[in-house]
Amino acid sequence: MQIHNNTLITECSAYDFKEMLERKKVKSWLKSVSAFANTDGGSLFYGVNDDGVIVGLENPQADADFISEMIKARLDPVPEVQLIPIEHEGHTLLEVKVKAGTLTPYYYYQDGTRTAYVRVGNESVECNSQQLLSLVLKGTHMTWDSLPTQVDASKHSFIILANTFREQTHQEWNDKYLESFGLVTPDGKLTNAGLLFVDNCTVFQSRIFCTRWTGLYKDDAISSVEHRANLVLLLKYGMDFIKNYTMSGWVKMPNYRLNLPDYSDRAIFEGLVNHLIHRDYTVMGGEVHIDIYDDRVELVSPGAMLDGTQIQDRDIYKVPSMRRNPVIADMFTQLDYMEKRGSGLRKMRELTEKLPNFLQGKEPQYQTEATSFYTTFYNLNWGDNGRMPVEEVANRVNSTLEKYPVNKESSVEKFGVNTKEFGVNEESSVEKFGVNADKFGDTSETQKKVSKTAQKIIDLVISDPSITADNMANKIGVTKRAIEKNIKSLRGMGILVHEGSDKAGYWRIIVKP
Repeated sequence: MQIHNNTLITECSAYDFKEMLERKKVKSWLKSVSAFANTDGGSLFYGVNDDGVIVGLENPQADADFISEMIKARLDPVPEVQLIPIEHEGHTLLEVKVKAGTLTPYYYYQDGTRTAYVRVGNESVECNSQQLLSLVLKGTHMTWDSLPTQVDASKHSFIILANTFREQTHQEWNDKYLESFGLVTPDGKLTNAGLLFVDNCTVFQSRIFCTRWTGLYKDDAISSVEHRANLVLLLKYGMDFIKNYTMSGWVKMPNYRLNLPDYSDRAIFEGLVNHLIHRDYTVMGGEVHIDIYDDRVELVSPGAMLDGTQIQDRDIYKVPSMRRNPVIADMFTQLDYMEKRGSGLRKMRELTEKLPNFLQGKEPQYQTEATSFYTTFYNLNWGDNGRMPVEEVANRVNSTLEKYPVNKESSVEKFGVNTKEFGVNEESSVEKFGVNADKFGDTSETQKKVSKTAQKIIDLVISDPSITADNMANKIGVTKRAIEKNIKSLRGMGILVHEGSDKAGYWRIIVKP
C-alpha cells in the first residue's frame, strides 16, 4: 500500500476502497471478500473514499468486530483474513487483508442461497458456470485435464501422438508413457487430457476456426475452415492455414538471400501452442479462433487469466507461470513444442524482435476480456498505406543497401503466395510488391557466395531464431558437424551471431552493405 498526499493508489484487482462500513447491506463488501479469496487475494480498505482519499473511521474497533463476525457467519468456508488498523495523519483506517484461498470456492451465504464471486479487473462479479467449475477443481487440487473419464484407453489409439513424439524427440515411443504423462489412469481409463490426444478425438470443444478475411476487418472472407481433431492435428492444421495465407518477400544480398517475412513463424507457433494449452476446456461452446487480416494475425481462445488480472495491465516479463491445464502443457513439453519454464509471452516478442525487418511498435500484443484471451501479431511488411514494397522494406533494414540484383522468378516462388487465392499474377507482382528488377540492376558479385547449407541455415534462423544446431541438422538432413562448419563460416563472414546461452539464446542475422 502506498499513500501520497493523503491518497491511496487507485482501486485495482488487489484493492477495494470503502468510505465506511455498510452494516445493513453486507453483501456489498462480503462479495469482495469472496472474490479475493477465490482469485488471487487482495485487501479492502475502510475509511477511504472512491477517489482514494483517506477520511478515516469513527470507531474502527467496532467495525473490525462486525467485519469479523459477518465473515464467519456469511462466508463458507471461512477464508483466511487479517484485520490491520492503520494510523495516518490523525485518521484511522482499517485494512481487511484476504489471502488467496486453497479451499475454493468461497461462497457468500444468505437465505439459503450460496453465491461465489471472482475478481475481474477492479470489480467483484458473480461466477459463471465455467468459473465455478474451475474453482471446484482448484479446491480439490485437481485440474480439468487431469480428471479421469469412464472411457477405456484400450479402445483408442495414440498413433499420431507416438509418431509425432518420435519425429520431434528422435526417441522411441513407449506405451508406458501414456500413464506417466497423465493421459491414462492406472486402471486403464482415459483422462480428459487423454481424450484430447487420441487419434479419433471426439471432444466437442477441441476445435479451431480459421478465417482469412478480406482487408482489415471482419467483412468478406477469402477462406474459412473449421477443424475438429486431437491437439496435435489442431496445431498442424492451424499452422498450415497461417502459412498458406501469409507472405514472405526476400531481397538478394551480395552473397546470400535475405528473407523478409510478414511474421515470425516460430513466434506464431508459440502463440498457437499457448492458446491450445491454456484455453478453458470447460467452455463447451468455445474454440480457438485464427483470424488473418491484411495487417495482422489474431488468435483468440476461451479463458482469461487464472488470477483474474488483465494481461494488458501486467508486465509480461514478470507474469508467473500458472497453468490451467498442466497435463496438456506437460505433454506439449514432452513433444518439444514448448519450454517448461512457461516463458511463452516473452518468447513471442523476442522471436519477433529478432527478425531483420522488425519495426518498433509491432511487437505481439496480448489482451484479456472477462472470458477470452487475445494474441495479436502485426504484419512487419505493412505500413500506413498498405503493403510496403520489398525494396522499401529492404531499405528500412539497411538504409545504405546497395543495388543488389533481384531474382526475377514468379511471385509464387518468390513470395510463397498462392496467386489464385490472392489474385496476384506474375505480370502484376512488380506493381503489388514493389519489386523492380530493372531498378536494382545486375551487378557483379565480388564476395564469395554462401553454400547451399549455409543459405538454409540463414533461412532457418530467420524462421526460428531459437533453433538449435541439432534441429538444423535434422531439418536440413546433414550432420551436426556440417552445421557447425557452416555456422563458423557465417560467423566469420559477419552474417550470423548468437546471443545468450546455448540453450536459451537466439541467433541473429547481421545485415550490412
